[in-house]
Amino acid sequence: MGEFDLIARYFQRPQRPYTGAVRLGVGDDCALLQPAPGTQLAISSDMLVEGRHFFADVDPATLGHKALTVNLSDLAACGARPLAFTLALSLPQADEAWLAAFARGLFALADAHDCQLIGGDTTRGPLNICITIFGEVPVTESGSRALLRSGARPGDELWVSGTLGDARLALEALQGRRQLPPAALQAARARLEQPTPRVALGLALRGVASAALDVSDGLLGDLGHILRASACGARIDTARAAPLLATQGVALGDNERLSLVLAGGDDYELLFTAPASHAEAVVAAGLASSTPVTRIGRIEAEPGLRLVDAAGRPVTGRYASFDHFA
Repeated sequence: MGEFDLIARYFQRPQRPYTGAVRLGVGDDCALLQPAPGTQLAISSDMLVEGRHFFADVDPATLGHKALTVNLSDLAACGARPLAFTLALSLPQADEAWLAAFARGLFALADAHDCQLIGGDTTRGPLNICITIFGEVPVTESGSRALLRSGARPGDELWVSGTLGDARLALEALQGRRQLPPAALQAARARLEQPTPRVALGLALRGVASAALDVSDGLLGDLGHILRASACGARIDTARAAPLLATQGVALGDNERLSLVLAGGDDYELLFTAPASHAEAVVAAGLASSTPVTRIGRIEAEPGLRLVDAAGRPVTGRYASFDHFA
């Protein structure tokens, strides 16, 4: 099967009228996007590399799902509505069963978010998946309504969606560094390989949250991006954060649990700040998007990050988030 046969069979879908911003998709040298009046494009790229981001034996359907999730999660963190994406795919060989399953997982999530594949590239080489995604956010007279990392202010409350640490728990088990009961491994592995992009929550937080990003490399490491961009510090209540690990039936020490939650990575949840006066609106956004939200701390004027227990006493510990080049 040649390159163009591969594209036509697995990634060029039956022709249908393009709607919304997409004016031209797969089949030409370029796709054409035309955002709605009063909006601007939000664009993000992510790469997944075999052996670095996923195991060689991963189910290709779940890999297709995750490949798009990591990009949808970026749009969610920006409060952007998904429009379209491109796919650059390096393959060691044209395995038809693998391609069919990968495309099935990819398009199931794309269709759920009305996000169209509009182009890309394929080549022979080590398995590598790169997606660039496009979304749109409103622009009003006062400026863009995009959620950014730079909007946090002292006094804002710090919130996170969903659960944290389960993906890291699964990774450690799959690498042979931890033993998990079968039911616990299945639950944790689902969080690693099929995370849920919080697009609906991101849209609901426009005008409510002051800053946001998605948790991909670990809560503390990613929070550091907000603190640097907003020139402020933060305090995290570890008693509120520790229960965010959802996997049941696993014997964990308090420090182990906290390490998974604070530095686990691959969670693809939203970490965001909001003024204390917006607390009810944050809860309402969570309910409207069917997404649990938990308040775990607050933003402070003093630079740096402080961990405290339920009584406000300092919590010591070294919790290093993921860094590709560390």
